[in-house]
Amino acid sequence: MSRKILICDDAGFMRLMITQIVTAEGYEVVGEAQTGAEAVKQYKKLKPDVVTMDIVMPDKTGIEAVREITEIDPDARVLMVSAVGQDKLVSEALKSGAGDFVVKPFQPPVLLEALEGLFA
Repeated sequence: MSRKILICDDAGFMRLMITQIVTAEGYEVVGEAQTGAEAVKQYKKLKPDVVTMDIVMPDKTGIEAVREITEIDPDARVLMVSAVGQDKLVSEALKSGAGDFVVKPFQPPVLLEALEGLFA
């Protein structure tokens, strides 16, 4: 059975790129979100196995969304995917409940390895 994934990023091209990478590896994209609030709403509705989450998004940051998601589901698997690679934000994302962090731009194997690592 394929793993269900929710892709959260305010940039449509990035959601499309991540979708292409993960579906080629057998993931099933069950939803997308372009804002932090939408990410939380979609998580509640879809209950995916894993989430990719950008940090900088409209209305609510990815870090705020991760906090809310992990309050709903302490076992949530979230991979932060962001161009913002500053140590402080990486640390804050991980403390908020993200399982790992990938900095854009990334090579597909880096993204896939990080996703798989969340299930280890």
